[in-house]
Amino acid sequence: MSDQRSLYVPEGLEGERVDTALARLFGLSRGRAAEVIAAGDVQIDGREVAKSDRVTAGAWLEVLLPPPPSAPVPIAEPVPGMAIVYEDDDIIVVNKPIGVAAHPTTGWTGPTVIGGLLGTGHTVATSGAAERQGIVHRLDANTTGCMVVAKSERAYSRLKRAFHDREVTKRYHALVQGHPDPFRGTVDAPIDRHPSGNGRFAVVAGGRPSVTHYDTIEAFRAASLLDITLETGRTHQIRVHMSALRHPCVGDLLYGADPTLAARLGVQRQWLHAVKLGFMHPATDEYVEFTSAYPDDLQKALDVVAAES
Repeated sequence: MSDQRSLYVPEGLEGERVDTALARLFGLSRGRAAEVIAAGDVQIDGREVAKSDRVTAGAWLEVLLPPPPSAPVPIAEPVPGMAIVYEDDDIIVVNKPIGVAAHPTTGWTGPTVIGGLLGTGHTVATSGAAERQGIVHRLDANTTGCMVVAKSERAYSRLKRAFHDREVTKRYHALVQGHPDPFRGTVDAPIDRHPSGNGRFAVVAGGRPSVTHYDTIEAFRAASLLDITLETGRTHQIRVHMSALRHPCVGDLLYGADPTLAARLGVQRQWLHAVKLGFMHPATDEYVEFTSAYPDDLQKALDVVAAES
């Protein structure tokens, strides 16, 4: 059932775009907010508006909110290629393969980590929303590597806090186009949804604080292999920051990578891999660390770019 909302625009939203204001007021994505506006379900002081119009503090806002989409349900079935790296009573660490999402989302019809675990008889914590129980962090569907899932409620609570408080070691390797200058550096730039609302993210003034550290492992003729650590864990963070430096991950066509180079190296997704994950074990308080070798597609691309140098 749709939900009619009427309120005065708060002072803190003065000058914001209408789609941004709706997103912040009602927890919508920018894309969903744009759909509500396009349907004519938003009026300010009695007139319909466009998504790029600006709001004025104190204006009377009327919105007909659509009913929330029903949460997708995990499909319990084994995921080919998803290996168990470690398991005990509290946690399970997997080596996530390409094309697997952490948990089901609206619009995703492919395999998920949660579905794969349930489909092979593993149990996960019941904390969290129904479609992502046990999930304490995520990797993009086409980013491979180490990922931990909570099995106990204690593990869920403590690991969620550890990720939130930046007490987790997250190390990635990325093959990026060209040669970053300097070879070692930090990208401190806020990230939010891209104004186009097409599923991308971007460096946006007023976005969520995001910090990425990188160091060049090896520079090849056409690309550089980087070691990357994160202070924050925003969606697509490494991909967005590397693109902002004009050195997108090889194969990452969504963020401006060269399709010719990707084809030459045989890469059909972003060259990005979670090589190491470390944290204090939620039951023992001892530091544990897990690693993951490059999958075949990334290793083959690395071999080709090295041979060309």
